[in-house]
Amino acid sequence: MRFSYAILIGLIMLATSARSVAAAEEVGSDRLQSIFPGAERASVFEGTPETAAVHRDGALAGYIFSSSAVVGSTGYSGKPLDVLIGLDLEGRITGAELIAHQEPILVIGVPEARLFDFVGRFRGVDIRETVRVGETEGFDAISGATVSSVVISDAILRAARIVARAKGIIAEPAGAGAEVDIDRRQDLSWSGLVAADLIRRLTLSNGAANAALGLPVGADPESLFFELYAALLTPAMVGSNLLGELDYNRFMADRKPGEQALFLAANGGWSFKGTDWVRSGEFDRIQIVQGQTTFRLSKAQHRRLDRLRAEGAPELRETAMFVLPAEPALDPARPWRVDLFVSRPNPEGTEARAQFSLSYRPPAVLMKEPPRPVSAAVADGMLDEAIRAATGSLWLDVWRSRTGSIAILAVTLVVLTAILFLQDVIARRPRLYHILRYGFLAFTLVWLGWYAGAQLSVVNVLTFTQALLTEFRWELFLLEPLIFILWSYVAISMLFWGRGVFCGWLCPFGALQELLNHGARALKVPQLQVPFLLHERVWPLKYIAFLALFAVSLGSMTLAVVGAEIEPFKTVISLRFSRAWPFVLYALALLAAGLFIERFFCRYLCPLGGALAIPARLRMFDWLKRRPQCGTLCQACAVECTVQAIHPSGRINPNECIHCLQCQVLYYDDKRCPPLIERRKRRERRQALASKPAPAQPGPAA
Repeated sequence: MRFSYAILIGLIMLATSARSVAAAEEVGSDRLQSIFPGAERASVFEGTPETAAVHRDGALAGYIFSSSAVVGSTGYSGKPLDVLIGLDLEGRITGAELIAHQEPILVIGVPEARLFDFVGRFRGVDIRETVRVGETEGFDAISGATVSSVVISDAILRAARIVARAKGIIAEPAGAGAEVDIDRRQDLSWSGLVAADLIRRLTLSNGAANAALGLPVGADPESLFFELYAALLTPAMVGSNLLGELDYNRFMADRKPGEQALFLAANGGWSFKGTDWVRSGEFDRIQIVQGQTTFRLSKAQHRRLDRLRAEGAPELRETAMFVLPAEPALDPARPWRVDLFVSRPNPEGTEARAQFSLSYRPPAVLMKEPPRPVSAAVADGMLDEAIRAATGSLWLDVWRSRTGSIAILAVTLVVLTAILFLQDVIARRPRLYHILRYGFLAFTLVWLGWYAGAQLSVVNVLTFTQALLTEFRWELFLLEPLIFILWSYVAISMLFWGRGVFCGWLCPFGALQELLNHGARALKVPQLQVPFLLHERVWPLKYIAFLALFAVSLGSMTLAVVGAEIEPFKTVISLRFSRAWPFVLYALALLAAGLFIERFFCRYLCPLGGALAIPARLRMFDWLKRRPQCGTLCQACAVECTVQAIHPSGRINPNECIHCLQCQVLYYDDKRCPPLIERRKRRERRQALASKPAPAQPGPAA
């Protein structure tokens, strides 16, 4: 279940001036045994990255370290989220324990035991392997805290891999990339890549090819027979320019140590792929050779390249990316070659065969400088840059994993926008309006709320403010794509329609209230009409609730999250009533009140509604039509308004309106709107008079 409150949930760190919780003191014996079973002692935390050496049987057995000390990142609240991790010399996590957190979604609602259990699952994980929350067996997300699960997993694995590389526990296999700088970046065009020998080219004319095949030279020997391009894609200097940052980062995130990627492309009338590989699974026209090792290319190693991102890249007849496995390993620092096997029919009716080769020698620009101590690299900011790059790719992984839900939400928002722009057309057709209205509310409740978990909350507003006051980082907002897209849409729509677009159409809890009240009316449950004098003195409560929560959040985000339980969203939508009985009872009481007073919670208590109403006054258009008789001769709209947002004078209060369009349906209904009823009756009387036969005229006098 995707949780709804945290679009900003990230790794929450100590302030930069403070040391990590774990590093500030020696690890106690009980905690040491929990993190590193069988350990005899641990040294003090020191070095960069900051670790404590662990000894067992009198010898070094591994290291323990704090995630906050190794992968410095600040969440929206600026509060610490710290995991103490143990790592042995084989590259396996010996244990992990959460020692500090103040994530809002976990303050109330999600039992802390689930979080500790999730962190404990990393015991025994080989950090060379890929672990994806929700995909890797045994690593299901915490129900109601999916993004927190992803972020914590990322913190544990990234911290462990940084420590492992710094301590020499994991590295590229011997001879595989030991001297090539994989991370160095430089923006280069296609011509720049060719000029720097990062892309090598082999060109064959028809005459040269026929000569090698023992065939007649032919009528046009200078015409192009084949042009081959080859490059090593693994280094960022090549891969990020050819593939683009997004696809390159995606490949590197999934790449196993020792794997190398090659780029092959060609022009001309001959194909280096052929067609047999589709059936056989093997490419029989091409191979890679390095020293005594021959790499035969298979369908499993093949990746499509639909577009090259390098500026000035030519139109190529065929392109491909091949990922070579770690065993046997291609050494990117040593020369290698591409062998092509060309065949053509000869006059004798058999096939003439020839081999052509393109050599690739890694240019000096790819080579690493002589290694420096880790501390020097950190002093230059290299480690910080790597950490920032890894954090930035996390949200991309989350978005890629939820492309289906993102597409559905995008279609939903397009439909809603069409409804709002065509509101006059729809309001003239009451039957169509009710189908669209209640169908959309049902979808909002079931799919957007209960399935996708995209319930916005006042906690989002408070944490956004905290991010502005501390260290604002977009990637933390992007960790929950549906919430981010919804907030973006709500922010834009407020300029056109005010707060009503969210409150009236996209709030799952609001949809539940309205659907239940609709059912109650169908069952003849009596409806209570709150006197307007009382109503207008009670609805400011939601603004007071929001301002109180905002003030509390400036001092303590934890207390503010506790206070935000005035919203029953977490109980009803995010956790689907799977909570302690006081929370469930409170939510049921609000829903019960809504059976008699439509959208009771929205009217008087919702702090999110109050928060949205304040900036919504900046809306640029007034879409709701009124008549001069509204409020003077007629109160029909005021009586039927879903949230009693129409003043007895006929004026619509934009702060309270949820843009449900009920008043617009009545506005066009000549059977319910008194001014239209009177107009229709006058028209009918005129038509009746016009249809009467004229009285007979008296004849002439006799």
